[in-house]
Amino acid sequence: MTYEFFQNYWWLIISVLGALLVFLLFVQGGQSMLISENDAEQRALMISSIGRKWELTFTTLVTFGGAFFASFPLFYSTSFGGAYWLWMLILFSFVVQAISYEYRAKKGNVYGTRFYDVLLCINGVMGPVLLGVAVASMFFGNEFCVVKNRILDVEASAISTWGPGHGLEAIMSWKNVAFGVMVFFLARTLASLYFINNIDDEQLHKSQCRLLLINGAIFVVLFLASAGLILTAGGVEVKDGVARWVDYKYLTNFIDMWWCLLVLLAGVVLVLGGIAKTLLSKAQWRKGIWPVGLGVVLVVLSLFWVLGYNDTAYYPSLLDVNSSLTIRNSSSSPFTLQVMSAVSLLVPFVLAYIAYVWRAMDSTKITREEIRK
Repeated sequence: MTYEFFQNYWWLIISVLGALLVFLLFVQGGQSMLISENDAEQRALMISSIGRKWELTFTTLVTFGGAFFASFPLFYSTSFGGAYWLWMLILFSFVVQAISYEYRAKKGNVYGTRFYDVLLCINGVMGPVLLGVAVASMFFGNEFCVVKNRILDVEASAISTWGPGHGLEAIMSWKNVAFGVMVFFLARTLASLYFINNIDDEQLHKSQCRLLLINGAIFVVLFLASAGLILTAGGVEVKDGVARWVDYKYLTNFIDMWWCLLVLLAGVVLVLGGIAKTLLSKAQWRKGIWPVGLGVVLVVLSLFWVLGYNDTAYYPSLLDVNSSLTIRNSSSSPFTLQVMSAVSLLVPFVLAYIAYVWRAMDSTKITREEIRK
């Protein structure tokens, strides 16, 4: 097992965590629907449903960031140390979410549940959009330079230098925003599928099918547009220590790594098939969340693979191509990666436990009678 093997292995781990995080954003998608729902009981059904899963999204986000920090610390110091406005907004939205679930139904709540529903909606919109912007910037580039000698400067706050926006420029890029809005409508689509599966209520089923049609259609259009932008975009290729911009880099990666293309196509088929069957089935098919969720995981995996493998810079610099980060020049030491790899063997057991708990919580569908009691 070479150093290169462990670098590839940990990018695979990052890809899996990122894919699971995108799937679990159905919690944020459900929160974004709370303000527009006027039926108090129906809103309580939705809160009860996603309220049992929000901690999984929060924990996965923290694990994703921790794994990235441990395995590719130069990315962590460069992005979090420079594009801090973007990351602070993301963290703020998730802190607001945690506060809302903690205090929404507590006695002595002087603000009322509606106030905390607004805060949950803020996280439901900001979380997916800004996370999508952060991921899109890994495809389309950021304005930074890495100066490793700055680590010797006691007055320097980070080894990277950024433009005056410090991450706000990523939010101002229409390509990044388009990708973020696509992630937002994906989260809403997943939320409708989860509500249909998890809640036994005829009225809610009809309203969520209607929302699924609208959000699913917008998501498909934005996904095709985002896929077109990525496949026609240039990327940074680093070979033998030489970095250069290459036209259609991600399209080339899909061609070179044909198995990534197969994974992508399989994911797209599962997503479209699951949405279509849910909407068209006369028997009220309620299991669409599972094929669509698996499809989302496969699509995100393929995107992370073409982003980091095949000598590609997963964090390209628009100011200095030689500052672009790859899984080779930004990873931890061989010893660190080896030790962490041994610990990562426990991950399947953790996933099995999560699956067991999930199944136990969802074994009985949520009903209005349960809410009333």
